[in-house]
Amino acid sequence: MKYLSFDIEATGLHESCHIIEFACIPFDTETMTFEEDLKLDFLVKCPPFEELKPDLDKWVIDNLEELINKAHNEGLTSAQFRSKMISYVEDRKVKDYFENKRITLFGKSMNSIDIPFLSRDLGWDFMRTRFHHRTLDLTSFCKGLVDMGLLPTDSDSGSVLMDYFGLGEVAHTALEDAKNTAILYMKLLKKFVHLKDLMEAPND
Repeated sequence: MKYLSFDIEATGLHESCHIIEFACIPFDTETMTFEEDLKLDFLVKCPPFEELKPDLDKWVIDNLEELINKAHNEGLTSAQFRSKMISYVEDRKVKDYFENKRITLFGKSMNSIDIPFLSRDLGWDFMRTRFHHRTLDLTSFCKGLVDMGLLPTDSDSGSVLMDYFGLGEVAHTALEDAKNTAILYMKLLKKFVHLKDLMEAPND
């Protein structure tokens, strides 16, 4: 199947926080390949770091000051953000890749932050009409594998999975996280492909 792997960076995890970076890249689980020509990565405008600082979590203060200020200075406005996303999903190459079907979103822990933030900033109608209501979440997929005893108990964490497959540290940049999340999913598919053979084997 074909998915649009996406990730956002934000000023925190609270309802009032701002998206500061968005990235996405399509990938195909049949060919196990990315469509690099259709990747997208840009900053989204937010208030300056010093203005946001009193309400920021410590991790954000320690790690995202530079990105927040860059987003403030160089990011797209909310109207430009929405316009860019409309242009992307309506692009003929994107439509052809997804065979003129609604796009299935892929990511990690999407229901907690990513999709609510996108729905807030892009609008419910945009999300409902451009993307499929069924999504694929790596975190949920891994929880199922943990329940089946196929992965260690803490493998629903992106950093733990990155270490499990020897992929290094989580990048905390939107495009690298979007790519790495898809890579992890494809590695899990390859790792457990033998289960398909077991399910298809005739019973004695």
